[in-house]
Amino acid sequence: MTTKGVKLLSLKKRGNKYYYRGRFWTLNQPVKSVAKGKKMMVLACKTIDGARRVKIVHFGSLGYSHNYSPKAKKNYLIRSAEIRNKKGERTMYDKWSPNYWSRKILWPTRKPATGPRTTKKAA
Repeated sequence: MTTKGVKLLSLKKRGNKYYYRGRFWTLNQPVKSVAKGKKMMVLACKTIDGARRVKIVHFGSLGYSHNYSPKAKKNYLIRSAEIRNKKGERTMYDKWSPNYWSRKILWPTRKPATGPRTTKKAA
């Protein structure tokens, strides 16, 4: 079963931030993840059946490097472009997919490969 997220209108709002699961979030702005083994998380927003809905997406495996060489970047982008969900749709276009956020934040196509060779593990 696919989750439909939470309606954005049901969340408390302060300025441009929304209160969800005990903290204030800016929509579609990645922050450091609190999930064990993940680098980042984002309160992703998309429209489903005419209503804006939100969901937390954790992405990036802690302990693996990202975007560290042009060759690694090229290989990752080619490999991840073919990831599909259960419906057969490519996840690189779905804002609720970790693949979308990894490609956008950790492996951006229009920026040079300059990421860390190693990633520090959380204490």
